Amino acid sequence: MKRTYKDIQYTLKQSTRKTASIYVERDGQVLVRVPDTLGDRQVEALLERKRLWIYRQLAEWRALNATRVQREYVNGEGFLYLGRTYRLKLVQEQAEPLMLKDGYFCLRVNQGTLPDADAAFKAFYRQKGVMKIMQRLAYYQPKMGVQPKTVRVRELKHRWASCTPKGSLNFHWKCLMAPLTVLDYIVVHELAHLRHRNHTNAFWHEVDKMLPDYRERKTWLRLNGAGMGL
Repeated sequence: MKRTYKDIQYTLKQSTRKTASIYVERDGQVLVRVPDTLGDRQVEALLERKRLWIYRQLAEWRALNATRVQREYVNGEGFLYLGRTYRLKLVQEQAEPLMLKDGYFCLRVNQGTLPDADAAFKAFYRQKGVMKIMQRLAYYQPKMGVQPKTVRVRELKHRWASCTPKGSLNFHWKCLMAPLTVLDYIVVHELAHLRHRNHTNAFWHEVDKMLPDYRERKTWLRLNGAGMGL
């Protein structure tokens, strides 16, 4: 539910969890997750203690999103795939609406008319995402001793990935724009949630065992995430 505390607008989510956490999501929304035993005054006390931190996080979000890239579907425009930029080439004939070949993203046009380019790119990232993410999961799962129930690549509102209470993993198709090292961080992050639902010290220790440099990968995603879009 949407609420306001002083000048902070936030979404409150209560559950049977034991700890309270505050997040500034990728879309700039403030999300407050608390145990369902916490009353309104306790939630507001938490927001008051973290108010300066929230201000700093929102200021950083605004600064990073000021550089958000607006891409156009024209010859020469750059689109990301696994951390590399590939130029767009409009072509007349090819088997699929969008293909990555000869160092270009080739988008098929029909008598000079563009197809639904957004849909073509999203379909490409989903298709490639399933294969690539399954490869990375197959590498890390036995090392971490966990097994997700299902894995999907889909459109997520404001997260790179999520782990459901039943153990299913969801990944945003935009993850396929990140370098493989950063994609690995996202994969390991979600696998660690199969053991630890919250971002406790035990959770980050699990991530650290797999990726000792996870902080650098996490920072790259925070600083460059705004540029990963269509």
